[in-house]
Amino acid sequence: QVPLVESGGGLVHPGGSLRLSCTASREVSTFYGMTWYRQAPGRQRELVAAAIRGNEPYYADSVKGRFTISRDSAKNMVYLQMNNLKPEDTAVYICNVPATSTTNNYWGQGIQVTVSS
Repeated sequence: QVPLVESGGGLVHPGGSLRLSCTASREVSTFYGMTWYRQAPGRQRELVAAAIRGNEPYYADSVKGRFTISRDSAKNMVYLQMNNLKPEDTAVYICNVPATSTTNNYWGQGIQVTVSS
């Protein structure tokens, strides 16, 4: 098990910004990749951003140009900067370490982001 703990969620108005943090049990540079998912009530879990070693960051079309995923190699953290937030961004956001041939899939507990006027 690789514990993942998210922080930085909350309530913001449309057009506002929020930065989510995911703290891992060890330096994130040791991971092949880290991703952010989100899930709203009654909806399927959605991949929103991914940072995979050797690749450019991936973003879902719905967040492209507004969200940025990054890793801090000096800390055990990965971030999701969310700008120009929209009501449809409202969801529980979940940090994830993708499975590899030698490791399991790991998930954080999730953190609520609410965008409302």
